[in-house]
Amino acid sequence: MEVEIKLRLPDAAAHRRLSSFLAPRLRRTDAQRNLFFDAAARPLAAATAALRVRLYGLDDRAPSRAVLALKRRPRIDAGVSRVEEVEEPLDPAIALACVDDPASLGGVESPIIRLVSEEYGVGGDAAPFVCLGGFRNTRAVYQLEEGDTLGLVVELDETRFDFGTNYELECETAEPEQAKQVLERLLTVAGVPYEYSRSNKFACFMAGKLLP
Repeated sequence: MEVEIKLRLPDAAAHRRLSSFLAPRLRRTDAQRNLFFDAAARPLAAATAALRVRLYGLDDRAPSRAVLALKRRPRIDAGVSRVEEVEEPLDPAIALACVDDPASLGGVESPIIRLVSEEYGVGGDAAPFVCLGGFRNTRAVYQLEEGDTLGLVVELDETRFDFGTNYELECETAEPEQAKQVLERLLTVAGVPYEYSRSNKFACFMAGKLLP
């Protein structure tokens, strides 16, 4: 179970202000391309599941690494997101081949692909994989200092959909209520407005519009 705090920022100005405030704690910035796969009838989406290939790097044809992930049964309440997640590294060359030929994903030797085939019937000749599309995300990763910040690692996302851009502060944690208090205090000190996210990025992508 992945547990995250998700706080939505209203606009690019709030994102810039928080980026500047957190700049001394920056660890790295990741360029991500996120692509989602399902069968044509979308049985995964109907079961609130998302199969994602994430490519890292600025060059679409030469990603530095790739990760395959299955997320299921998401729930989000008062900015605390819970989702069942399994993920594994994927050879970047194989990931690119699957982007070019989505049906070939069904032939990838992977525990996740086997699970999707067995539980959802996706990936074989009867229901080959198709690519639903996706979105790009720039993620800045920050390490907060120890002490009253719990030494949290936080992620500031700028997510670019075809229909708009979303800004969000996230933090994976085993202590969600404490972590949420830390992030709310940080945003207040930085003078950055926010609200609790009520939907995840995949839901926005599938809806074709920015959701709260």
